[in-house]
Amino acid sequence: MSLFITFEGPEGSGKSSQIALLASFLQQRGFSVVTTREPGGTPIGDEIRACVHNVANTAMTPTAEMLLYSASRAQLVGQVIRPSLAAGHIVLCDRFADSTIAYQGYGRGLNLEHLHQVTHIATGGLQPDITFLLDIDVEHGLARRTGGGLEMNRLDLEAVQFHQRVRDGYHQLAAANPARWVVVDADRSITAVQADLQAALLRRLANVRLEAG
Repeated sequence: MSLFITFEGPEGSGKSSQIALLASFLQQRGFSVVTTREPGGTPIGDEIRACVHNVANTAMTPTAEMLLYSASRAQLVGQVIRPSLAAGHIVLCDRFADSTIAYQGYGRGLNLEHLHQVTHIATGGLQPDITFLLDIDVEHGLARRTGGGLEMNRLDLEAVQFHQRVRDGYHQLAAANPARWVVVDADRSITAVQADLQAALLRRLANVRLEAG
């Protein structure tokens, strides 16, 4: 059974940790799982990731930033996501097209209509079946990243106001499409967040099986 699941959220929301745990949970139940991330997930995408996240690239314009993310996404969809779904895998992706709308749209202020058009080209119209929004207070999330000793990228170093606009954008996206989005309070223990993710996913898998039957 193929299923495309994406994870979104502000910086420090714990997406990577939760994806690893959820992948293990699914594999233990006999599902074939592919995990990937944006930007990156392919050799070409990883090169783009290094460029767009490099803190030295302060001259990068919002439009160039958006196009680089979209290029990485196009490669990931063509090389990894679509082939994996066609082979019957469950794909768990750390960020996807909604990140561009949240970060470059609501965060940077780029035209949302234009962003949707570029995103449609990059994805070929591919939409996630489920999107988990791991929601966390912006300042707490940023503190998690700095306190955890993680490498800070160019977007991490933006002002708190930028990250607040991104978080607000995510909530607008989730409110506009509640059938796809599941909002989870990520400002809790890893175990508590994972329990919510597993419960929501099991409900969705049960519905898929009922529809298939």
